[in-house]
Amino acid sequence: MPLSLRFLGTSASRPTIERGVAAIALIREGETMLFDCGEGTQRQMMRYGISFNIQDIYFTHFHTDHFLGVIGLMRTMSLQGRTEPLRLHGPRGATRVLRRNELMGIERLTFPIDICDVSPGDRLQRQDYEIVAFEHDHRGTPSLGYALIEAERRGRFHPDMARSLGVPEGPLWGKLHRLETITLDDGRVIDPTTLVGPPRQGRRIVLTGDTRPHAATIDAATSADVLVHEATFAEEEAARAAETGHSTAREAALVALGARTRRLLLTHISARYSRDTSQLEREARAVFPNTSVARDGMEVTIPFGDEETP
Repeated sequence: MPLSLRFLGTSASRPTIERGVAAIALIREGETMLFDCGEGTQRQMMRYGISFNIQDIYFTHFHTDHFLGVIGLMRTMSLQGRTEPLRLHGPRGATRVLRRNELMGIERLTFPIDICDVSPGDRLQRQDYEIVAFEHDHRGTPSLGYALIEAERRGRFHPDMARSLGVPEGPLWGKLHRLETITLDDGRVIDPTTLVGPPRQGRRIVLTGDTRPHAATIDAATSADVLVHEATFAEEEAARAAETGHSTAREAALVALGARTRRLLLTHISARYSRDTSQLEREARAVFPNTSVARDGMEVTIPFGDEETP
């Protein structure tokens, strides 16, 4: 069940030669969703092979470097003849801000826009996963992070044990894996719990927008497979990070450490570190070793926790 992140924009506030502004694509079993949509996102999507057939865009907040790209993206979708609704989600004020974007220019969209104001704690249910919003601290601006949490998976089926019990391979194996009790031709009743292990956890991916370190992020990211956290500054600019509502790389690492997440990916990099992120990486890894600084175009595949990480 493939799940991956593709970083489309990793710069803070403004684009640089190396980095576009905030946008991350999350691809799960062929479904693509966007988290933020900064200026130039549609070009990055084309450059890095991200489908325009998306149903959901989740905005962390409405500073322009996080949503300006949605205007052009929606116009391109119209030019492509889209008719399916596009769902836009964001913190308080989303309807007011995004409805203006829909009306920008003289062209009218060929598809409906569904806009949802999201509050911390809201759980957006999908077929076999949910998106959970959590609180941020970004200079008093309504701002959210999002966690994608997959449903539990079935336990592992043990085929060798099934054969040893004389259960013929085929539909009966499927019934047992679905935890259905079966009766064999010789009258024996087979309890599926003898052949199927305990349920296994799905994956948890947590993405922040612009924020100070926050207890809500630690709660959301507890035991997560991946935490994507902003790291605008190095420790030399810790005072400025606090003043502007951002985090340093070290502070992001402390969040990952407190949450016991498996992996930390840093994004939203200040232009001063755009070409050389070694200082950010060094300061974060001193606290949380399994840290990487994201770059535009970087793809990260997230395996299940009980699988070997590729």
